[in-house]
Amino acid sequence: MSSRLVYSTETGRICRKCGKAVANCTCKKEKSAATKNFQSGFPDDGTVRIRREVKGRKGKTATVIIGLPLDDKDMRQFAKNMKQKCGSGGSVKDGAIIIQGDHRKTLLDEIKKKGYKAKIAGG
Repeated sequence: MSSRLVYSTETGRICRKCGKAVANCTCKKEKSAATKNFQSGFPDDGTVRIRREVKGRKGKTATVIIGLPLDDKDMRQFAKNMKQKCGSGGSVKDGAIIIQGDHRKTLLDEIKKKGYKAKIAGG
């Protein structure tokens, strides 16, 4: 029977994978960098995905756009244009554009006009 160290009085909790203290864990940093562009279970394959969300928004509908290959400044400008097309408010958070209301069809048409490969995700 093999045993592994899970806690040390000197360093505290120990990472399961790399065996270092959790504060100095290297595999956690690698994982966060790898999942930065991988949002909510959708692959980073160059396709822009548009989905409708209500969970965690007190029953209010929001349309979320993920997978745009833009930097922060361009993402904010793109979001501004999309909000104007929909006549609605919204924001940019963690590389995703969130627009208030269900505007999936309108956004799909506009994103395709801009030259991106896009599709509606979810049900």
